[in-house]
Amino acid sequence: MQLVFVGLTHHTAPVAVRERLALTPSELVDLLGMLTHPCEQGVAPLMEAAIVSTCNRFEVYGVAREEKAAGDGLGQLLARFRAAAPQELTPYLQYLEGEAVVRHLFQVAAGLDSMILGEPQVLGQVGQAFQLAQSSGTAGVVLSALFRRAVHCGKRARTETAISEHAVSISHVAVELTRQIFGSLGERCVLLIGAGEMAELAARNLSDNGAGRILVVNRSLERAQALAAQFKGLAYGWESLPQALGKADIVICSAGAPHAVIHPDAVRAAMARRREQPLFLIDIAVPRNVEPAVGQMANVYLYDIDDLQNVVQENLAQRQREVPKVEAIVEECRAEFTAWLSSLDVASTIRDLRTVAEQLRDDEVERALRRLGPLNAHQERVVRMLAHNIVSKLLHSPTVRLKQLAEEGNGYESADVLRDLFGLSGSLRREGHG
Repeated sequence: MQLVFVGLTHHTAPVAVRERLALTPSELVDLLGMLTHPCEQGVAPLMEAAIVSTCNRFEVYGVAREEKAAGDGLGQLLARFRAAAPQELTPYLQYLEGEAVVRHLFQVAAGLDSMILGEPQVLGQVGQAFQLAQSSGTAGVVLSALFRRAVHCGKRARTETAISEHAVSISHVAVELTRQIFGSLGERCVLLIGAGEMAELAARNLSDNGAGRILVVNRSLERAQALAAQFKGLAYGWESLPQALGKADIVICSAGAPHAVIHPDAVRAAMARRREQPLFLIDIAVPRNVEPAVGQMANVYLYDIDDLQNVVQENLAQRQREVPKVEAIVEECRAEFTAWLSSLDVASTIRDLRTVAEQLRDDEVERALRRLGPLNAHQERVVRMLAHNIVSKLLHSPTVRLKQLAEEGNGYESADVLRDLFGLSGSLRREGHG
């Protein structure tokens, strides 16, 4: 029994290749079935399987009877499933086995392997992969323990370090900065000047984080209305820019004009209508659409694209400083899981069971001999032999059966149950992680 992995990520494959393995939930279920049920040759590649599938990665985690056979066949199976020639996928696939599989999944869950360091969404995606494997019946004892421990590791990374703190995208930085200025975003009005993609993304993040009304001003009223409809907001023609500016708390400017469209006089008039309440402007246009002098006005906060990029880089550097702490958590969790997995070795389980039984036998024999009082050597030998024979005969059948299951490749499941029933060290169930 061996943990195996095959997959590709943004590190190893371009988006055109990753798109080939973008599967629907029903397709993922079908593939899980192919991975764990006998194929034409009569042998399933994996005894257990789970798939982590996102826009940046497609990864198969499995338990194989023989890791080499699984590694050779998994890439071909993926190509066959997508009706692709093997050479279209296999050059981009990465293969891992044993502890390397454990470490990789824990790094993924902790946010260390993401395109954006520390991004939080991947932890939920790992959990979803586990749920799908469970509902499909392809997550057994080992993968269930592995994915539960991975989620636990990811949660530790985010609660014990700052790996997921400090925004590292332009749109999220905009949200972070507005919160610094306004505190709560509830009831705040956002004005989009222009209908660009970045402005829309920033507005969506602000809206998702509690911002109130959305206003859109654009040279094309039709485009303004289409964008405003996404946020249940209001659209204005270009001539209404001064009035809209007076209503806004947050302005996202990406008009695409070759010159400034917001001047100090217009902002001064807007601030008068706002009774000098703070005004936050994000100018993400190049060339800039807001005159720099606007940022010198009282209670006016102006950030251009370079300002936001500087914040992104500083925040990313702060996350980077947390990496050693997260790596230490990953290694700690990996060591715990590896120790548990090693405990499922049938030979060590039998040895631990016999050790516990024999210690119990010896303790009870000594207690009985003290109660019986003086015995001759023959009588004491009979008592000891009786206890020895009882323990040996009780353990004989489970020992033989466990060895048979090990030869069939399923011994680890029974070993875990046995460890739990007899309170042996290493049971994941008894330790509360299973």
